[in-house]
Amino acid sequence: MTTGELLTARTGTAALDDHGVMVALDGLVDGAGHWSGKGSLAGIERTGRYLAGTWEPAAPNEGPGRAGEGSWTRFIGRIGAVALRAAVEPTRDERRRRLLALLEIWADSPFADPRAALRTGLVRLADGGPEAVRDERGAAVAVGWAADGLRTFVDLRTGEADPPGLGVIEEATDVPRGGWGSAEQVRRLLDLVRERGPVPWDPDAVALLRDGTGTGRAAASFALAGMLAVGYLPHLDDRERKIHGLKVAEVEDGFHECARARPLDRLELAADVLPEDPAELWEPHGLRAVAERIAHAWRERYGRRTAVPERTFSTVIELRPFRLPAARFCAAFTDHASIRGLGSDLDTWIRNGEHGPFLTAGGRDLVDFEDTLRAVVPHLFRVCTELPAGDPVRAGAPGLVRALRDRLNHPGLLLNAGTLSHTVGHGVADVRDRFGSHPYTGGPEPLDVASADDGLTVVVDGVVDRRGERSRPRLFFRPAFHGDDERSRTLRAASAGFRHGSGIEAVEWLRGPACARLVERLEDTSLPPGAYETNPALSVPGVLARAAGELGVDEDAAALYLQLLTLYAPSDRNIRTWNGWKPTRHQKAAAVLAERGLAVEDKRARAGRRLFLPGEWIHAQKPYQPMEAWKADLLGVGRSYNGRLENPLPLPTRTLPELFAHAWNLVEEGRGPSA
Repeated sequence: MTTGELLTARTGTAALDDHGVMVALDGLVDGAGHWSGKGSLAGIERTGRYLAGTWEPAAPNEGPGRAGEGSWTRFIGRIGAVALRAAVEPTRDERRRRLLALLEIWADSPFADPRAALRTGLVRLADGGPEAVRDERGAAVAVGWAADGLRTFVDLRTGEADPPGLGVIEEATDVPRGGWGSAEQVRRLLDLVRERGPVPWDPDAVALLRDGTGTGRAAASFALAGMLAVGYLPHLDDRERKIHGLKVAEVEDGFHECARARPLDRLELAADVLPEDPAELWEPHGLRAVAERIAHAWRERYGRRTAVPERTFSTVIELRPFRLPAARFCAAFTDHASIRGLGSDLDTWIRNGEHGPFLTAGGRDLVDFEDTLRAVVPHLFRVCTELPAGDPVRAGAPGLVRALRDRLNHPGLLLNAGTLSHTVGHGVADVRDRFGSHPYTGGPEPLDVASADDGLTVVVDGVVDRRGERSRPRLFFRPAFHGDDERSRTLRAASAGFRHGSGIEAVEWLRGPACARLVERLEDTSLPPGAYETNPALSVPGVLARAAGELGVDEDAAALYLQLLTLYAPSDRNIRTWNGWKPTRHQKAAAVLAERGLAVEDKRARAGRRLFLPGEWIHAQKPYQPMEAWKADLLGVGRSYNGRLENPLPLPTRTLPELFAHAWNLVEEGRGPSA
């Protein structure tokens, strides 16, 4: 037994024992700030050795030391998730070295003994009490940093009686046993990685996992690599991204999708997916068996989403629906009943908060519902027009719209409506003539600030900050009662200037005529399966014939001209996809337009095309799309203070066939684009 040893006993491990351990364990542990110092691996090793009776601190009250905030204790019974990440090819070498060092420590500890009677939990230490105790009954160690006076602990019982205690135990759980991760399995994996190198990557296993879960390809690839979170920038280096076969936008989307899971969920998904004999990982289809086991664990935990085509995912990622990753955005269309807040009516209320009253539903249902509402409505038009007939996401749009309308008709639903307009007033007292004097009483507790509730709208005063300044009054509304009555007109006036993104605009559009015509168009079966509404030859053959005749060009050139006039992102790749054209056919149509002076050839940043309408070009930064000034006016895209297009598309007032017809009418009237 060694007394008072402060560093790990393993040769070479001390050099790895720094903040890089947290990066290597990203997504599997909590408390990033607590892992910034040295001693993490040493602390884990000494904790195991203290429990086993092979290490003794120098002072009676001295513990084995801290490793992060203590969340590493979740690895007990779930170390397979760490082992998967350590073994596969995409893991960065400097991270793999730390993971292998941790596994080496683990294999020699009681944590890898399936017979060890271990518990973890939270304890309130006695004042001045020890951080580690041991006697004939076993041992207990407080690990990590204190939070609200509580410390994470792990203890080991060596007999029938409970092990010695550190203080008042607030929570205790026996660690899971019986899964992958015995000392023999961990050592076998270590030997194989060092002998054969990491497990070669298998894209077919990624596809198997994606199809088995309905996740995005990036999220499936990350899951198979044990990387269900990649929060440290850069998310992937060039080598890792090449192995995964992902574009930068796909990496960002996959990170967004994975980030919603808790560390414990990520651990449990991959805890028991490795083969009993780790050597099977290096067999030709070794990773495919792992993918099947991860898919099974995923479906048991989250259910299965409808798998959508890769082209659909790419289209959605290009739309960049900020609030939702592509997989969850698609699931809102294909499996909307499974989305929290969409499958059944949602009751919400206003409660007090540190930064003022806020809406809640007691869980994540409201967050998911609002995220879905605000991601779907602004992108519904482009989803329905840029995806082909028969696509599962496009086909699911009418059902999603109906589900949203049903939820909005529930009297118990309150939504955010922004803040009170400066021109209306600065507090509840200023607007009692508009909203009455009846206070809001719908929550479980009285609000800390003044409020007014007229049955449709709830106005609540802001709170005073540290500088003594009061924030703007907040507006909430019940969409079930919103319409064309006097109360609704009062709400619109009070939120003027703040309607965009507040929920009011989305509710009005979903119930309005433009949405109704869009749904009617989607349910029309005249568009052949696989065809795109963005192709004028299929969506507006009459308008196309008129345009070809008036311009004196063939229908290919006329179709391309209509697309340049109206479509948000008519990149060369999109045009060829939508029209089913080969490059030669596209180039021939483009040459006709350029020769007639109807379009100009050029090279412009972020356009993805070489053909443009004549006239002014307006720049934009990501995620907004640069375009011709004439088209920006047609679509109603506003310019920002600096003259750039840095505003989202307004909600549409026309279907795409109607927009094609309107654009051509302007050209016929002599109001088309000109140099």
